[in-house]
Amino acid sequence: MSTYFSDRFGVDPALLDKRGAFDVSIITDLPMFIDPFLLFNSKKPEYKALHESIVKYLIFLREKAKRGQIDEGLLRAWYCFPEVKQTWLGFSKTGNAGSGLGIDFARALHQSLGTLFADLGAEEITKGTHLEKVCLIQEGVGRDNISDFVSNLIKDHLCSFTQEFAVANIAPIFLRDVTVDNVSFNFETEVWERKLFKLPYANGDYVLLTPKDMLTRDDNWINRHDLV
Repeated sequence: MSTYFSDRFGVDPALLDKRGAFDVSIITDLPMFIDPFLLFNSKKPEYKALHESIVKYLIFLREKAKRGQIDEGLLRAWYCFPEVKQTWLGFSKTGNAGSGLGIDFARALHQSLGTLFADLGAEEITKGTHLEKVCLIQEGVGRDNISDFVSNLIKDHLCSFTQEFAVANIAPIFLRDVTVDNVSFNFETEVWERKLFKLPYANGDYVLLTPKDMLTRDDNWINRHDLV
């Protein structure tokens, strides 16, 4: 049974390395995490744009939070993000099924946006707006949760990154046209939209690649322990 992406899809690991993609295991999650600080601190314009898109979404949520409580349906639609299990990243005893961010996290973030994120988007440029502040709002929210949050908010980029590599380097027999839910947020209709991609497919699901320079094994730059 194939263990890694390169094995399963017949790709030379050197091609993945050249493209800057992490060769994930398709047996179990690996303890790697997308770190939003690496997006903010990157010299790549596309990464800075991704970070700005994350901030834009948080500002949208903050403006909704200023208006007071919202019903649970909207909380789930706007705040409850599942793990993007197709990246095969994070913590999991077996397989790739993580818990993601549920309704408790949603309520905590909604209640905190007006205070913890009061200056969201208006900080000094050298300080920036860092999603790691979310770690401050609820006990037990750590790098795995933040990675889940970011993965959802940049899912369009991850799908496009994977599709570009896959179409160029993987035999068509291993690819499928997949409609991916919650790929991009429409700020006019205020709903998450789906999109069609051609992606590698194995074990009954599509697989996503993640750029290595988004990933870290270390703790995020800010966490609850820093406050003690």
